[in-house]
Amino acid sequence: MAQLLVRNVADDLVRKLKKRAKARGVSTEEEHRRLLAESLSRCEVKRPTLIQFLLSREGTVAPDVELDLKRSRTIEDRDTGL
Repeated sequence: MAQLLVRNVADDLVRKLKKRAKARGVSTEEEHRRLLAESLSRCEVKRPTLIQFLLSREGTVAPDVELDLKRSRTIEDRDTGL
């Protein structure tokens, strides 16, 4: 396994890390590994595609709004903007 050396960590952060590790009954090094793993695993959460978002509850922004979207049937209508 690889090793990681972190330099210039603020003293208050080191104290918090040690306190947190002690509360969980693990070494400071183990708590550091856990925090890194937890933090990086959150980064891997895949964001939904636009269609997934729109189909989800979170995508319901204004359900009472209807848009009048007309499609042009001819090429001429598209060019003139009618």
